[in-house]
Amino acid sequence: MKPPLTDEQRQALNRQPEGIEVEDAQTQKVYFITDAEVHRRAMQALKRQEDHDAIRAGIDDMEAGRVVAFEEVDQRIREKLGVPQRES
Repeated sequence: MKPPLTDEQRQALNRQPEGIEVEDAQTQKVYFITDAEVHRRAMQALKRQEDHDAIRAGIDDMEAGRVVAFEEVDQRIREKLGVPQRES
């Protein structure tokens, strides 16, 4: 469902093309109205930042010695899935 913009919202967006905040009078929740392309780019940037942070956390763990050997991880997964252990 895509409800149409009100004239008031359209005028506000013309004054502030980066987006506007609107409040639901019943719930007092605040929403942000922006162009779909701006939203898409913002979500992509957020995803890149989250990916970067996760990679950095992994590197920090590795450098601090907070790691598990592959063989142990493999064994745990195989046990959990009921798959026979690999032969050495």
